[in-house]
Amino acid sequence: MSSTQRYTKVAIILHWLIALAIFFMIGLGWYMTDLPKDGPKQIAFDLFDWGLYTWQLSEPGSPRMFYFNLHKSVGLTLFALVLLRLYWRITHKPPVMLSSYRVWERKLATGTHHLFYLLMIAIPLTGLLMSLNSKFGINWFGLHVLDGVDDKAMRHTYEELHEFGANLLVVLLIVHVLGALKHKFIDKDETMSRMSLK
Repeated sequence: MSSTQRYTKVAIILHWLIALAIFFMIGLGWYMTDLPKDGPKQIAFDLFDWGLYTWQLSEPGSPRMFYFNLHKSVGLTLFALVLLRLYWRITHKPPVMLSSYRVWERKLATGTHHLFYLLMIAIPLTGLLMSLNSKFGINWFGLHVLDGVDDKAMRHTYEELHEFGANLLVVLLIVHVLGALKHKFIDKDETMSRMSLK
């Protein structure tokens, strides 16, 4: 496949980094919301109780506080990656779609990608605004970034928008993955090769 038919290496790396981060964030979001608010404080956390990595804190905190702060920290990092990807997309023209695509596939692919970009901006932005309107503010991997204003009504509004966006993103991811699998195993075309480093 020629270089004009493939995405650039930077675009490919950003695509997979952001994809992995999004899947992690969705899983972390579901995991942390079920944690009790009055859990015992501790100084070290076995990440997800998998026995793979123990995270040390500078001061004791509850599991809920730890995972919420982790979600915020990864979310802030993900937001920066998304902005970088958006900049790269604007400054580097993506390859044209394969000529084998049907009209409805082209329209669905275009609409899906536009909605992806919208949600990848809106979800972390609403999360950021939700955190700013809480009493905790924003920390990035232990570094204090911004204080919270403790506005419960605004926090609740952004929380609803954040959750709605995340649920919509899950649906969109399912459509995206099913589309990729269709191109790989049914159409047997070069769609997935365009986003591969090989």
